[in-house]
Amino acid sequence: MNYRELGRTGWKVSEISFGAWAIGSMWGTVDEKESMAALHSALGVGINFFDTADVYGDGRSERLLGRLRKERKETFYIATKAGRRLPAQTPEGYNRENLTRFVEDSLRNLQMDCLDIVQLHCPPNKVYYTPQTFEALDVLVKAGKIRHYGVSVRTCEEGIKALEYPGIQSVQIIFNIFRHRPAELFFPEANRRRVGILARVPLASGMLTGRMSRRTTFAQDDHRSFNREGAKFDKGETFSGVDYNLGLEVVDQLRPLVPAGATLAQFALRWILMFDAVTCAIPGGKRPSQVEDNARASGLAPLSNDVMQKVREIYDKRLRHEVHQRW
Repeated sequence: MNYRELGRTGWKVSEISFGAWAIGSMWGTVDEKESMAALHSALGVGINFFDTADVYGDGRSERLLGRLRKERKETFYIATKAGRRLPAQTPEGYNRENLTRFVEDSLRNLQMDCLDIVQLHCPPNKVYYTPQTFEALDVLVKAGKIRHYGVSVRTCEEGIKALEYPGIQSVQIIFNIFRHRPAELFFPEANRRRVGILARVPLASGMLTGRMSRRTTFAQDDHRSFNREGAKFDKGETFSGVDYNLGLEVVDQLRPLVPAGATLAQFALRWILMFDAVTCAIPGGKRPSQVEDNARASGLAPLSNDVMQKVREIYDKRLRHEVHQRW
């Protein structure tokens, strides 16, 4: 496993990290024993950064990570998110009182005295124009409740606006083979300000594993069955906003580019790591085998310029008009 610096925190985190949404909720059945095995496997392959949220399984994901802290002695970092517990997503809800309450809940779930890093969880756009929200986070840092804070954003524009706040240490943004725009617009500015970039949805909700087909079905409580058109939350969170059948066609075009001995998922993760501005990719994993497979992407040789160009050509021809200006 290779490691990269996370913003100005002084931390070196695994470039393939662990996204803990899938062990919380909205990805079908969750088996707690298997989830714990996946978390232990992550530490075993060198992963030292875990991304979760207070709403993933109504705290389940955080509580599992709290157990991991008790069961293992290794040093690792946990990034959680706050804000989606609000009954209505309004800018006024992202105030000092509510954020303090959310942080206290996460401290209990994770069994920590101070949270490593808290990210605003895709808040309404107006929050980025509300300095009081970020001042409230500064107060929580001074109070010793959180060490650092960042944001999880929907769009490049939100990410760029967030960079104006000096306390921001990380921005989590969707970036993968299906979504290229952050590299053009956002990465240079984040890099200049020494802000970490967490590449979320790196496998496009599993589409970039290459294991799906037109016959694949998803459980009713899996967002890949109910959120394809944005019925529950932003459409871009599911398959990166790409039409399911179109995504399958693009995956077939990508298969010949995969290096010998690698999986399509590893190739997709290695593509992300080709961008130096990225701190880490955070694929999910419900089983140890998935986690171990993802981690191997860190050891793949760099992709050639020719392969990178071919990926770009596929994106420009098949996907750009679908996603580029939306997020």
